[in-house]
Amino acid sequence: MDVQRKLEILADAAKYDASCASSGTERRDSRDGKGMGSTAPGMGICHSYAPDGRCISLLKVLLTNACNYDCLYCVNRTSSNVPRARFTVDEVVKLTLDFYRRNYIEGLFLSSGIIRSPDYTMEQVVRVARLLREEHGFRGYLHLKTIPDADPALLAEAGRYADRLSINVELPSEASLNRLAPEKNAQGIRRSMAGLRTRIEAGRERRAPRFAPAGQSTQMIVGADDSTDRHILDLSTNLYGSYGLSRVYYSAYSPIPRAHAGLPPRAAPLVREHRLYQADWLLRFYGFAVDEITTGTDGNLDLAIDPKLAWALANRGSFPVDINRADRALLLRIPGLGVKSVGRILQARRHRRLRLDDLARLGLSLAKLSAFVVTADHTPRLLDRVDLRARLVPPPRQADLFA
Repeated sequence: MDVQRKLEILADAAKYDASCASSGTERRDSRDGKGMGSTAPGMGICHSYAPDGRCISLLKVLLTNACNYDCLYCVNRTSSNVPRARFTVDEVVKLTLDFYRRNYIEGLFLSSGIIRSPDYTMEQVVRVARLLREEHGFRGYLHLKTIPDADPALLAEAGRYADRLSINVELPSEASLNRLAPEKNAQGIRRSMAGLRTRIEAGRERRAPRFAPAGQSTQMIVGADDSTDRHILDLSTNLYGSYGLSRVYYSAYSPIPRAHAGLPPRAAPLVREHRLYQADWLLRFYGFAVDEITTGTDGNLDLAIDPKLAWALANRGSFPVDINRADRALLLRIPGLGVKSVGRILQARRHRRLRLDDLARLGLSLAKLSAFVVTADHTPRLLDRVDLRARLVPPPRQADLFA
């Protein structure tokens, strides 16, 4: 099988892993004439954007989609009847370098099915990283998917070459993992995450050896079991706190060909994945707690509106907020205000009492914001209206193509 056909199969097989954003690492480049590559954006790279706003593009492939494991939700499971392919280590290295030289990418995301054993597979993944860094002086971004059952020494070596490491928890429930992925072990995943956290934190100390400077991430499949959003976000909060994760990624379950009868027949709504990302942001940067934003009787987020607006509508007694007097924590709870816009408000009100027009000049949309704030010239009159939600979230309307 030629490399082009392998790339078609193994790039397609890698698309189900969402945990490959490029952010948070140290800045490196080869402008000093040494090595090759850069973690900074380059001309023509515009395929995706990192959480910090940088434009990034990664070659995202599997070393192989052959796998000894039989995870029922995975299209590459051992019992799946899909075309199989396997790159050699040298082929992945050559592809990465060739794609970089053509300015297609600025880094590599490499994962793999389990072949022979976890140790053997991890050895192959690490060998790719070692060749890129040591033999070819590659200074671009490397994200390696690690295998929790592999020898800790291999995971330690991976961290010396990678910018980010990730271990997927896969499913929100340990019982679901036991049922749908019997070869995987939730406790083993947690132990590996704990070991990586220790090494990552040690690597951030002054003069310590470099170790995965962009931290570690994980992914959860949403909708493959009956876990509620409250359960998912509780787990995410625990992962951030206990293991110092840089990101938790959420991937809406999508039925695979010849799926097992124990899996849902329909895909999870993509909007659910979107709401979980919004809620995740509120938990990490806006001071919300899980029980504040998952108030539905079924423990799930409202799919029709964003979680902050849902909280505001359920807690109207906390509003209106005086934009000229409220502290930062309270401002962050106002629908329509983000972290950056709150910073601009705090800066602007040092010089004058803010009016609605001032908020508009700061680039803020008043459609939602004005219902919840007091300014020098405005007091809202809509908070007690039973139709406030309908006013703030008008129903979708099909546009007239010939208007």
